Amino acid sequence: MSTIVLVHGIAQEQLAADILESQWLPALAGGVRNHGEPMLADRLWRGAAPGDLTVRMAYYGYHFIDEGTQGAGGGPNDLDDLDPVAIEIVEELATRWLHTAAERASDNRDRREASRQLQELPGSASDPDKDKPQGFRAAARPAMNGLARLRWFAPFGMGLADHFVYRALSQVSRYLADETIRSDAQDQVLALIDSDTRLVIGHSLGSVVAYEALHRTGHPTALITLGSPLGLRNVIYERLRPQPTRVPAAVTRWDNLADHDDLVAAHLDLQPYFPPAAGATVVPVTMASVDNGSKPHDATHYLTKGVTGRIVTEVLTDG
Repeated sequence: MSTIVLVHGIAQEQLAADILESQWLPALAGGVRNHGEPMLADRLWRGAAPGDLTVRMAYYGYHFIDEGTQGAGGGPNDLDDLDPVAIEIVEELATRWLHTAAERASDNRDRREASRQLQELPGSASDPDKDKPQGFRAAARPAMNGLARLRWFAPFGMGLADHFVYRALSQVSRYLADETIRSDAQDQVLALIDSDTRLVIGHSLGSVVAYEALHRTGHPTALITLGSPLGLRNVIYERLRPQPTRVPAAVTRWDNLADHDDLVAAHLDLQPYFPPAAGATVVPVTMASVDNGSKPHDATHYLTKGVTGRIVTEVLTDG
């Protein structure tokens, strides 16, 4: 079991829980140290080794590299691997991220490019093939191609952008559309939670997995979400379970962190979307925007922030 449970996001299918723990744990301790709590940081990580506080990664990335799938490296032409429901989610998510980039990207070139790509998208209402599988694919590809033209979605260069975009979009859509993946991902979180668990930290898609999993447990725990798309209307928010949305009853506090330039976190403030559980008062609290530099969506950049360290310190030393 674990004092802190970590839940990863997209594009981790080539890794494993052990590798991700080795990346996240020193960053987590670094955030606590940056907050000014070196002794607690040492209990998390010291001398290139874990401390006495148990921190474990809930890993579900293997679902996206199963034999016969393209989740690990496909592109816009590989939509045949997705069912119509997943393709619809891909289209909606890609379009929503283009809107977010057009409205909020700090890179002026990306804002202009996103606006241009939105103008060139086929109108959904006027597309006669919208209700057919080929129509879904035809509508989804332009939106995916549009994202791939943004420098924000091309961290390794434009030549690999379409593969990165496909992984991001297909993995989110497969989680929401595939009951096996959805249930098992949550089970990986729940398997690490017991009465000793004090905190769950979910990044990106992992925040969605953590949120839904915590509705299935009665063990009280705090929740930190990093770069979360939970409030993404018309794509993720309406597909969350259970409905109507609310803070999981087991959550004792919910802190949400988002970099203003993190386009995955389309709605920076989650409080309007998640009322407290019946008889409770806990609501998500979003800190002032953090600055993750050139990697606004990077999990370790979120974890090393002093504000993250302050929250972790408060959770682990409370009572």
